[in-house]
Amino acid sequence: MPEVEIVLVEPLYEGNIGFAARVMKNFGFTRLVLINPPEMGIEAISRSSHAKDVLESAVIAESLDEVIAGSNMLVATTGELSKTISHAMRMPYYTPGELRDIVAPVDGRISILFGRENWGLSNEEVRQCDVICTIPTSPEYPIVNISHAVGIVCYELAHLPRGDYITASRREMDALYDHIDEFLDLVDHHEYKRANTLTMMRRIFGRTLLTGREVSTLHGLIRRAEWHINEGKESERDDSATGLE
Repeated sequence: MPEVEIVLVEPLYEGNIGFAARVMKNFGFTRLVLINPPEMGIEAISRSSHAKDVLESAVIAESLDEVIAGSNMLVATTGELSKTISHAMRMPYYTPGELRDIVAPVDGRISILFGRENWGLSNEEVRQCDVICTIPTSPEYPIVNISHAVGIVCYELAHLPRGDYITASRREMDALYDHIDEFLDLVDHHEYKRANTLTMMRRIFGRTLLTGREVSTLHGLIRRAEWHINEGKESERDDSATGLE
């Protein structure tokens, strides 16, 4: 089955970390990653109750890059959404129940990010994620405590079926996005559209669960297109040098 890890990005309160560990264990999840957490003491331990083992085995990371290095898919949880589909930063988005269907075929590590209690995940952190997940809450009071949000997502993902295939690693996917970025230079893609286009590419491929072989094939197709474009430019320069129209 997919290996799900819960990632708390710079959590502010040790009590919430303890509660998150407790609710993770309720639904069978044990891999907790903490990015720049506060100092943890008796409050975190007491809040974790019988999930002290989850808390004590938590991985401490200094940056999101450390999470990316070992992950196959990054999921951003957010309550703030894009207003239209033209703005790809936090769109399209899925509920935790829909997220289950997306990650079920994956035989690899799924990293689910939960942001800071006061302002969540930054745009840059969200931009690096493959899938956007949001909890449908009442507009009258949409803010969910971080440990409650962890509980809702873990409940929906509990007892996932065994994954079907290994997806491309995050490093392989990031190399593909870098290649696409270079290709946009080659085709003179408008600079003001660049960031949104690359974010859309990340959202599209994040949903398709590419294998390493498929990523390699896409690199080959892009390289072939680059070769033809460069050959065309060389031909134009040769014609210009000889005065041919």
